[in-house]
Amino acid sequence: MLYSYLISLFLVLIKKSMPQIIEGFSKLSKEAKIDWLLSEFFPASERNTSSQILEKYLSSKEDLQKLHDEFSENTITNFFLPYGIAPNFLINGKLYALPMAVEESSVVAAASKAAKFWLKRGGFKTEIINTKKLGHTHFVCTIDFLKLKEFFESKLKTQLFNDTADITANMRKRGGGILSITLRDKSHKLENYYQLEAEFDTQDSMGANFINSCLEQFGKTLTREIQNSELFSQQEKDSLQVIMNILSNYTPDCIVKAEVSCKVEDLQENDGIEPDEFARKFHQAVRIAEIEPYRATTHNKGIMNGVDAVVIATGNDFRAVEACAHAYAGRDGVYSSLSHCTISEGVFRFWIEIPLSVGVVGGLTGIHPLVKFSLALLQNPSAKDLMAILAVSGLAQNFAAIRSLVTTGIQRGHMKMHLFNILQNLNATEDEKQYFVEYFKDKTVRHHEVILELERIRKNS
Repeated sequence: MLYSYLISLFLVLIKKSMPQIIEGFSKLSKEAKIDWLLSEFFPASERNTSSQILEKYLSSKEDLQKLHDEFSENTITNFFLPYGIAPNFLINGKLYALPMAVEESSVVAAASKAAKFWLKRGGFKTEIINTKKLGHTHFVCTIDFLKLKEFFESKLKTQLFNDTADITANMRKRGGGILSITLRDKSHKLENYYQLEAEFDTQDSMGANFINSCLEQFGKTLTREIQNSELFSQQEKDSLQVIMNILSNYTPDCIVKAEVSCKVEDLQENDGIEPDEFARKFHQAVRIAEIEPYRATTHNKGIMNGVDAVVIATGNDFRAVEACAHAYAGRDGVYSSLSHCTISEGVFRFWIEIPLSVGVVGGLTGIHPLVKFSLALLQNPSAKDLMAILAVSGLAQNFAAIRSLVTTGIQRGHMKMHLFNILQNLNATEDEKQYFVEYFKDKTVRHHEVILELERIRKNS
């Protein structure tokens, strides 16, 4: 009896200590959301401090906070990222200062350093190779592919263009629209699986909503036309099922190229390493990334450090950009470097080819104040201009990282930038911070050494 009572009491206590399921969370006020979170997930001793943290990051300007609240769902505060500037980027003969929203201090510093290095050597050159974007209507049916293809070519293809004419009208006026529609047989990979694949030009917009609207109409048109056709049996008609209509974030034909080059003899300023040796080691480092996936992953992550920081600052979708870049890096079946290097006839050449689907109209570009500031800072670029800027930012970041790796090592520069984060966590004073800047002026920052030295100077003060 006592045992059963104790078990029941224990279960009640456990239940009370566990967070409870909540219905209608999105309908609660911001204050009610916060109250629930604090009461369910934080001990009473931490609730006041946690509440103050959330309040501290809210904007004091009501209209600005309302704007930010409406960007997402269930917002309770703002999450800030540092907004930095990497100056001195000479791109196609034009000078830029790049906005970078990123929490890693070494990213902005490295990009700036690379920009300055190449400023004296002709800067960055870019080329837009293509701007095509893709989307698919995915469907299954038991209709023979040759029969389906004949129907597609004779009637369906034209009807797909006609039924989306209203959707594409404004885009066509700007020079974009649907470029092509192709029927794809994927039944060798998945039984009875086919696609309508469409190529789009969305001009200065990223175009996700436009593409998806077209594709959803494709699905409706496909269903209607097959159901109304006398070419197919009722059994074939009944077998048709549209699975989904959706753009692809893999855009292997939306490609931009950025490069730098100079005579090998002009590759000075590399911590005492002679230009010839620097060029050889740099070239080998890139070759390793081309053939070794373990290195390529970190190599490309560094490239995306530079790309993503500008993508975020300009209100674009860094998740889509990341997914596409990494898929492209593995397009040949082996994950490889996005950048490449050659040394030929005394000339050092370093370049990147990367798919970048971005926009400068639509989405956050017209409503987020800092996004509008970023685009103005970049001299109101077109989507193609922004593609070029992003590729350059990635190439600059990659150059800076490889340069560090083959000369002083990555930790020397990286840890110096990380030093202030370490000191912040140790509650260092301003005087202590300045002391450590001098202390590590000519050597690599080590976390353990910071702790020991800080203890020593505090003990002696």
